[in-house]
Amino acid sequence: MLQSTDCILTTHVGSLPRNETLTDLLIRQEAGEAIERAALAREVESATRQVIAAQVKAGIDIGNDGEQSRVAFQTYVPRCLCGFGGESRRPHARDQIEFPGYMRQTAARFPHTARLMNAPAAISEVKYVNDAPIRDDAARLGKLGTAFRETFMTAPSPGVVATTMINQYYASHEAYLTALATALAHEYRAIHEAGHVLQIDAPDLAMERHRFFGHLDERDFLKQLELHVGAINAAIADIPRDRVRLHVCWGNNDGPHIYDIAMAAILPQLYRANVGALSIEFANPRHQHEYDALREHPLPPHMLLIPGVIDTTTNFVEHPLLVARRLREAVAAVGDKERIIAGTDCGFGTFAGREYVAAEIVWHKLAAAVEGAHIASAALWGRPSN
Repeated sequence: MLQSTDCILTTHVGSLPRNETLTDLLIRQEAGEAIERAALAREVESATRQVIAAQVKAGIDIGNDGEQSRVAFQTYVPRCLCGFGGESRRPHARDQIEFPGYMRQTAARFPHTARLMNAPAAISEVKYVNDAPIRDDAARLGKLGTAFRETFMTAPSPGVVATTMINQYYASHEAYLTALATALAHEYRAIHEAGHVLQIDAPDLAMERHRFFGHLDERDFLKQLELHVGAINAAIADIPRDRVRLHVCWGNNDGPHIYDIAMAAILPQLYRANVGALSIEFANPRHQHEYDALREHPLPPHMLLIPGVIDTTTNFVEHPLLVARRLREAVAAVGDKERIIAGTDCGFGTFAGREYVAAEIVWHKLAAAVEGAHIASAALWGRPSN
């Protein structure tokens, strides 16, 4: 995994806007409608070319395929795993329950979207049965992503699949988590073997505090967190940690977030993950102040930090000077500029049809991240910014 040896490198979290045609095809396919597979394949290829070109134009150093082939970052897994069917009944987040007006407003904004609250459930034994889609995606990125300094691909954590695609088969949550770790390990290895950095998307490590585990107190939630991190470690046991980065967030939405668990509470468990980098939100208005958590719980020497310096739920384009300030604060908290990579809070297309930021604005936000990284680098390395 690259480090910022001569300047602050730039990346993002993974999902990028899908065009309307591709969005519609993916949602219809997920709904079980018959679609023309050749048309979907052509649209995925074209869309991937476009989002890669847009990342390169913005100046992103470490890029990916924008998850263009996936209907959502975690609920795509039935394309490669068997054992799913029916419907989950995913719990609402506490702030959705407490602020029903916000929930109604969100539903009205996104009438045609991927399945979020009613994804398929685990109804029989979960097994990995089809590696063709991930190998196709990895090969496509390898072919089209040569302009990046490094490439990465995302895959969901066992825990976020378990808390979204609800268990209706296994005797316990832990047993389901173990089965998912065994199955998803195939997905992780395929990404690694294709030469890409693996990013594990694990919002369950923060977001599920007030959703799936909302009935627990904080102490018991942290015990569940230990199980979830253990499942990740088991699934990536064959992959060098410097080829894995971990993304954690409190949910990619513009809700109130007043019940989010504090970063300081979860960092000790996050540091148990056998990964080489931690990607975590810092542009979210509820978490911009939490660099102090890194002083209370210093980043392990082997880990890089990918702080979110761009909010992925607002159409405001961050000023590059603000981005530079955030990056300097991250460097000050970690104490090593070479272990900081500029990132985004979350993805820009987490679920097909549920994009908070207009597609044309996404590229301006990424370009602002790049310009801000250049400004910060000039100050940190003591050279002119141009």
